[in-house]
Amino acid sequence: MLLYAQTPARRTRQILADLLAVVLVAAAVKAALAVHDAIMMLAEPGRKVESSGESLANALDDAGETASQVPLVGDLLEEPFQSAADAGTGLADAGQSFQDGIGQLATLATLVLVGLPVACLLLLWLFLRLRWIRRSATVRRFHEAPGGADLLALRALTGPLRDLSAVPVPPGGLADAWRRGDRHVVSALSEITLRRAGLRP
Repeated sequence: MLLYAQTPARRTRQILADLLAVVLVAAAVKAALAVHDAIMMLAEPGRKVESSGESLANALDDAGETASQVPLVGDLLEEPFQSAADAGTGLADAGQSFQDGIGQLATLATLVLVGLPVACLLLLWLFLRLRWIRRSATVRRFHEAPGGADLLALRALTGPLRDLSAVPVPPGGLADAWRRGDRHVVSALSEITLRRAGLRP
């Protein structure tokens, strides 16, 4: 199975197309990662809220613990501090939830920004590459089969006329020479089909 054409011009185009596909995929990934980082910067307020909530909860927990050591009324004094510490923990949880939401948004945006263009590019590029691989394999199989040169010559006769201008026209015309099985004409015409497929005669 050939992955690249044997003729220099087509092989060069295929290599350039492959390189362009790699560059476009890399550019899409880089742009998506930049967008991801920009979105994640929006999570900074959530980090500050979480840090402040944790600090407040820890400070109130410590104050409640200290207040609980007061004789007789310690338990009564600890309750308000504990309630306020719980509120601080809720604030920290809200900050964490905000960060999680921003992280999910950033991940989704990255997947979309990478997935859509890369999928479109790969589908188009892969379709063209697989079509050429299948076509070149078919042409080679016919060329190597008995009587395959006649079929390739017929294919050349039904293709674009500009390619036929390089073949010397014998008396009676190319089609008549092909019908008569003229070896030189059949060989020249089959070479045209091979070159069209990017294969060397």
